[in-house]
Amino acid sequence: MAWARGRARNEADRLRYASRVTDPSIQRERAQNLWNSFVRKVDPLARGAQLNANPDFSFDQVGGLAGAKDEILTYACAATSPEVYSHWGTHPPSGVLLIGQPGVGKTLLAKALATRTDTGFLTVDVPRMVLDVVHGGGKVRDLVQSWSDVLEEMPPLTVYFNELEFSQAQEIGHRRADLPIGPIMDFLLELVGRTIACEKHLVVGATSHPNTLRRAFVAPGRFERVVEVIPVFPADVVATLQIHATQAEKRAGRPLFDDVDWSRVIGQTNEPCLGDWVRILHAVLRRKARCEAGGEEVTPVTTRDLRDEVDRFRQAQKHIHVPDGGNYL
Repeated sequence: MAWARGRARNEADRLRYASRVTDPSIQRERAQNLWNSFVRKVDPLARGAQLNANPDFSFDQVGGLAGAKDEILTYACAATSPEVYSHWGTHPPSGVLLIGQPGVGKTLLAKALATRTDTGFLTVDVPRMVLDVVHGGGKVRDLVQSWSDVLEEMPPLTVYFNELEFSQAQEIGHRRADLPIGPIMDFLLELVGRTIACEKHLVVGATSHPNTLRRAFVAPGRFERVVEVIPVFPADVVATLQIHATQAEKRAGRPLFDDVDWSRVIGQTNEPCLGDWVRILHAVLRRKARCEAGGEEVTPVTTRDLRDEVDRFRQAQKHIHVPDGGNYL
């Protein structure tokens, strides 16, 4: 009888331990601890990668991009409902590649995927990592092995390789022909391959230069599904501005905007990317804040306020050449 009670206690302890291991807060803490340990050991990789163990960003916070959202939600089933793939006699893609201009929302879609699937969000800044590896002269084999080891131990993640076409990224000066492309490609393909081999993780890549991206990245077993992230003009721009206007009012705790004619604000040109439009919106709010700080009488944001800021943006762009826009914040 005592033996039976002892066995029952052991089983109860095992079940309590299992529930703790699958508890989201404990999983997040474990992920962060493992990552911190990894960062201390492997500097070149660590500086080019950042972990958000508890992402909090929903698809509703991304303006428009209905087609791309649908593709990412389909991929999310690999983590949320894996059985549906086998029910239809198929399997999830090994990885998803997002292509589109800078500032269209690729990173936000990947972050929303991590939130939807309740996974940590590990961002790999590929151009930064490439420069650190090249300049640091680290032992690439050791770096890759350490990366593989920590991924095996980590709870489920969404791993996001941002700007795989590293040689043309603005972060490294745009179109760098002096980099040792062959060795770097070997390194990146090995890194991607080992990440995808850890089946518990979701893997997303992105590039702003799909026309020159090496086809090895989209070979079977790597980024098998290519998704275009292309905003629909003007509907997606309006949706983005309205989302950020609502968020600003929520932060302020009061109405900030008059009855804005968003279509008139945008006009007939789709020249700024979504990220630029968000910056234009915040530039107007900052101008209002400055006027209030100066003791001026300040009115809510109007269509004219926004149109004036659009004109200022376009005038500045004539003098400062920013070829591909900025980030969708």
